[in-house]
Amino acid sequence: MSTKTSRALSEFLHKRFEGVKCALDYRNPFECLVAISLSAQTTDKSVNKVSPILFNKYKDAHQLSIAKQSDVEEIIKPLGLYRNKAKNIISLAKSLVELYDGEIPMELEKLTKLSGVGTKTAGVFLLEIANVPAIPVDTHVHRISDRLGFSKPDMDAYALQKKLEKQFPKEEWGFIHHATIHFGREICHAKNPCCDECSLHGYCSYFKKTSSTKAK
Repeated sequence: MSTKTSRALSEFLHKRFEGVKCALDYRNPFECLVAISLSAQTTDKSVNKVSPILFNKYKDAHQLSIAKQSDVEEIIKPLGLYRNKAKNIISLAKSLVELYDGEIPMELEKLTKLSGVGTKTAGVFLLEIANVPAIPVDTHVHRISDRLGFSKPDMDAYALQKKLEKQFPKEEWGFIHHATIHFGREICHAKNPCCDECSLHGYCSYFKKTSSTKAK
C-alpha cells in the first residue's frame, strides 16, 4: 500500500467531501444501532423514511424484542429484503435484552456478541455514538480500496479496516470512513463510475483497465 496513494485519496476527499457525516437519522443509541443494521444493501435515505415509524412504535429494545415480525415487516417493507431485516432486528433486540438488559454496551467485543452485529456495524456505531476513531469497511470503502490497490476483493473487511487505519492519522479515521462512503455513492460506483469527476486516475486499477480497453 502506497503512502502516496493514501495521501492523494485524503487530499481528494477533503477537497470534495469536507464536513460529511453519517446520513442516518437517529435520536439515541438504540435507534442508531438498529438504523445501521437496516442500512445494509439499501440507501440511508430509504432507512430514514421508515425509521421514524418503526421507532415511534418500538421505542426501545424491550419493545422491539417482543414485536410481531409481520408488523415490523409491514413498516420496513420499502427497504427490500424486509423479511430478513425484520427477523434480524428483532433477534438483535432480543439478544440486547438477554445479554445487557436492553442497555447497549460501548465496547466492540460486547457489541459483536449481539445477534447480527459484526465488526463493521459495531465500528460504525461506536464511531457515531462514542466518537471512537475507526475506518469501518462497507461495500463502498472496500470497492474503492480494491481499485486504489489497498486491498483485493476477497480481503476480510476487518483486516482491511486495520490496514487502512495504519495509512491515515487517527484523527482522520472518522472523516476517511464517511467521505469514502460518499465518494462511492456519488462518484466511484460499482458499475459505470463517474471517472471524469475523480482525480485519482493514476492510482486506480479500474480506470487504467477501462482506458486500456478503450485504446485498443
